[in-house]
Amino acid sequence: MSSNTLCLSSSTQIVRHSHVRHGFPSHKPVNLSFSTSSSFIPGIGTSSISFETKKDRSSFVETAAVKHLIGSLTRTEGLRFAVVVARFNEIVTKKLLEGALETFERYSVNEEDVDVVWVPGSFEIGVVAERLGKSRKYHAILCIGAVVRGDTTHYDAVANSAASGVLSAGLNSGVPCIFGVLTCDDMDQALNRAGGKAGNKGAEGALTAIEMASLFEHHLK
Repeated sequence: MSSNTLCLSSSTQIVRHSHVRHGFPSHKPVNLSFSTSSSFIPGIGTSSISFETKKDRSSFVETAAVKHLIGSLTRTEGLRFAVVVARFNEIVTKKLLEGALETFERYSVNEEDVDVVWVPGSFEIGVVAERLGKSRKYHAILCIGAVVRGDTTHYDAVANSAASGVLSAGLNSGVPCIFGVLTCDDMDQALNRAGGKAGNKGAEGALTAIEMASLFEHHLK
């Protein structure tokens, strides 16, 4: 009587999750091997399957916890700031400046550690901010202005130039330059953002300046 024998063997690796460490599951691989054999005899069929598991000596390398860097609003000792303010639309920019200075004081920035520099308009903010940054006297520079849309395209030119100027000042000097220039459709919008129902964007800019100054001074030196 003849018989045909069929043998199959295979192995694979599965991952078993165990306890969690540092916020990540510890992955320990376990080898799972199995084999099947079957002998076929005319009229009679028999088969057997066996499973075997064994713990692999190796394991995935555990990664270190991710480090997060963030500026502090409370570690302000020794930080110095400059505020560049445009005189154009002064009814708005003075309110923005007041909000910024009040915020610096509230967060324990010494009055003598804040210098205010006035420029004619928002177009001139960038070049002055860059000069101040390169002086290495300040940890951050807050740029304040107000551009209100009129009947010509002058608004677009000034708004775009002010934004790119402040950005370039920060990149070229290596000192954080905070964009606090309002770009509004009308004067009502501007006043609402200078202490009105929309808050005071000068105060918000001061908070950003403090956080960025702290980040650079304490983590990115």
